[in-house]
Amino acid sequence: MIGVAVGLGNVWRFPYMAGKFGGAAFVFFYVLVVAVIGIPALIAEWTLGRHTRRGPVGAFARVGLPFGRQIGWFFFLSVTAATAYYSNVIGWVLFHAVGSVAGTLHASWDSAAILPPDRGIAVQSFLLQVVCTAVVIITGAAVLIKGLRSGIEAASKAIMPMLFVVLIVLIVRSVTLPNAMDGVRWFALKLEFSNLTPAVMLAALGQAVFSLALGGTFMVVYGSYLGERENLRTNAAFTALGDTGAGLLAGLAIFPAVFALGLEPSSGPRLIFSTLPQVFAEIPAGWLFGFSFFAGLAAAAFLSAVAALEVLVAGVTDNTRLGRTRAVWLVTGVVFLFALPPMVNMEVFVPWDLTFGSGMQSLGSLLAVLTVGWALTRSAALRELATAHGERAPLWLYYWLRIVIPGAIVAAGVWWLLAEALQVVQRS
Repeated sequence: MIGVAVGLGNVWRFPYMAGKFGGAAFVFFYVLVVAVIGIPALIAEWTLGRHTRRGPVGAFARVGLPFGRQIGWFFFLSVTAATAYYSNVIGWVLFHAVGSVAGTLHASWDSAAILPPDRGIAVQSFLLQVVCTAVVIITGAAVLIKGLRSGIEAASKAIMPMLFVVLIVLIVRSVTLPNAMDGVRWFALKLEFSNLTPAVMLAALGQAVFSLALGGTFMVVYGSYLGERENLRTNAAFTALGDTGAGLLAGLAIFPAVFALGLEPSSGPRLIFSTLPQVFAEIPAGWLFGFSFFAGLAAAAFLSAVAALEVLVAGVTDNTRLGRTRAVWLVTGVVFLFALPPMVNMEVFVPWDLTFGSGMQSLGSLLAVLTVGWALTRSAALRELATAHGERAPLWLYYWLRIVIPGAIVAAGVWWLLAEALQVVQRS
């Protein structure tokens, strides 16, 4: 589960969101949201999947949620759009990994050439993204056709430790750069509650949902694979700990270097691609660390992408007469088409990311929690929440899932909408 959750959301998206939304205030609220909303929501999605033994299209309908089947297909399309732009970023990472090696061979290689421009269109960037994204998606299709259960788990056990080791090495080098402690304070220590605006809070909530792979899709499917004796509460706590730890380590590797090198922390999705190559340049055998980092990140992200594609393929095979091989090529073809618009520029990419990476996944998580709390009977929910040894789940957890989490997500969304509406009125 940690292998599914840890990926670009931790090492690429978390630092760029922290930079965009003000540093320590965002980080503080993010950790809080993971603890009080993320872990229980993860438990709820596993509960829904394990109880129904279905993916999202079947799970919502099976427990009697009104329009459950239509809701499941809606989130199926949302995952398709999210997987598409996620595959684009894996292509960026892969291109940078190759660039780390090309530099040692004195080859002319501009790793930043693949990144979309702020506005307009850059033909070179677009074509490079088309090629790299196609490589990612076709490789994913090949894995899915051959089978992936043992592959994902075995690869995760090898890749995750390597990625954590490289992050720790980067932290050591990053914090020893001149003026690096300014970045540490900005990222982790300089907490100003005045910075906790509705936009920051909603961004933290969206990032927690994205990073934990919530949204009524991924974790519902993987919950359907869990055995009856699996302790959902313990597993959720460990998954959240590993996932959040990866994001915090990435921040400590990146932001001290950002401040030491005089870069802009709010530079958006390009943040790790503009910062880390300069850190690697300051390290002996930096090309090796650069390749290890970007290759490890690409591999970890690829595992998450394959998991996403599996969710989509399962949705097609479970609800149509298509065989697995045809379903794989259909899904990967549609994902590639969805990947084309966010390749154009950052004016398309960033809203696409916030819509499908935060908004739709938060909505999906909300509906999954509501389904467990209100459509599933209390006895069935408590039975799923019990431990492997038969220890009953505390009643407060059931009501926390039923009332508090949906209320918190709705309140955050309404607050953000009102704040944005007021800003629009004030600007006009």
